[in-house]
Amino acid sequence: MRPWVLAETNYAHTKEHQYEVAVLPFGATEPHNLHLPYGMDQFEGAIVGEKICEAAYERGANVVLLPTIPYGSQTNMFQVPLAMNLNPTTLITVVKDLVASLVRGGVRKVLLLNSHGGNEIKTILRELNGTTPANLFLCNWYKAFTDEYSNIFDHPDDHAGEMETSFAMAFFPDLINRKPDGSLAADNGAVAEPRFEALREGWVSITRPWHLLTSNTGVGYPHEASAEKGRQMMDLLVARLATFLVELSETPLDEKFPY
Repeated sequence: MRPWVLAETNYAHTKEHQYEVAVLPFGATEPHNLHLPYGMDQFEGAIVGEKICEAAYERGANVVLLPTIPYGSQTNMFQVPLAMNLNPTTLITVVKDLVASLVRGGVRKVLLLNSHGGNEIKTILRELNGTTPANLFLCNWYKAFTDEYSNIFDHPDDHAGEMETSFAMAFFPDLINRKPDGSLAADNGAVAEPRFEALREGWVSITRPWHLLTSNTGVGYPHEASAEKGRQMMDLLVARLATFLVELSETPLDEKFPY
C-alpha cells in the first residue's frame, strides 16, 4: 500500500490519519492522432499525479492522490468517434460533489491537476469560490514548464505532438501504434488555417471543430519525440510541483491564506 494513493489505502489507515492536501487529476477519453491511445490524458494525469505526490510524500508532505477523472469536455469533437464527452456544467457538478466529499473528510487544500485542454477548470474555481471551506488550486501541468519547453522539445505541441508522444515513449511505450518498420503510425499533425486574421492572430477565439481543424486529430509534429525528452520533462515537473505540494502541506490555514 502506498498511503498517499487513496485507491490503494484502506480504512484502517484513513480513520487514524488526517490528510492535509488532496490532488485530483483530470483526464479525458479522446483520440490522439493515429498513434497514441484514447486514454492519453487520463494516463498522463495519473502518472504526473503519482510522481509528484510520491516525491512530496517522501519530503514529508501530508498528501493524498485521488483517482483520475477519465472523462472531460469534448464538445468540439462531436464528429469524432468515441470522444467521450462531459459537458462543462456536468464536470462542474462532479467536482462540486467531490470537493464536498473532501471537506467532509477534513481536507481543506485541494490541487486540481488538469491534463486536458478542453477542461475549463478555472470556471470551477470561480463557481466554488466563497461557497466551500476548501481552498482550490489549479495546475494545467503541461503549462508548468513553458519557460523550459524549448530546451527539451523542438516542436510545439497542442495535441498528440512531440511532447505527448515523448511522454508515452517514456512511460507507456507499449501503447504506441507503430508501422512495421518501427516508425510512428501518425501523420504530421498539420492543421487547417482559419479564414479570418483575427482568429489566426488570437484576437478572437472559437471552440475549434476538430474534424475541420485536423486530418487525424493530431495537432503538432510527433516524429522527433523520444523517451529521454519525456523523462526530462517529468523530472522538471516533479521538481516544481512536488515542491509546491510540500509548501502547501506545511503552510497553516489562517485568515490570510494563501497570502
